[in-house]
Amino acid sequence: MIITGGKYKGRKISAPDEKITRPTLSKVRMGVFNTLFSIIGDFEGKTFLDVFGGSGIMGLEALSRGFDEVLVFEKNPKAAQVIKKNYTTLKLAPNLKIGDSLKLIEKVDNNYDVIYIDPPYLSGIYEKIFERIKSNSIIIAEHSEDINIGSFVLIKEKNYGGKKVSFIKNY
Repeated sequence: MIITGGKYKGRKISAPDEKITRPTLSKVRMGVFNTLFSIIGDFEGKTFLDVFGGSGIMGLEALSRGFDEVLVFEKNPKAAQVIKKNYTTLKLAPNLKIGDSLKLIEKVDNNYDVIYIDPPYLSGIYEKIFERIKSNSIIIAEHSEDINIGSFVLIKEKNYGGKKVSFIKNY
């Protein structure tokens, strides 16, 4: 995989085994950050939480594009090792918490400007994550099926073939 924008644009990173994760495609990553820029503007001074890290690509894209702080959650120890390696390759120290995202999100100050949610599809976990988000963050959910966003407000939704990316706000 290649970082698609910002100061690390063009840098190659590793992905965990496809049986463990489903990396976000480059065209989807570009679309996510372009749309996000149109919603919040400059990323400088902003914070980003990637709730299901996988390879760490979304957090690395966020740092590359100017976010000040990125926190990544990952449950799978093998994927967590890949995340550490990818950050080290770029001479960055990962801000990584290893464990169950549902438990971790309750333990952190989830006052992040952007929260990115891309769990295993069809896991039924989206609603459980939404219940735990108390901040006024922009939430970006990558999904294949319709999801219940509860009292949150859908700002924008983009379709990329068989997947959707929803931009959601908790007012």
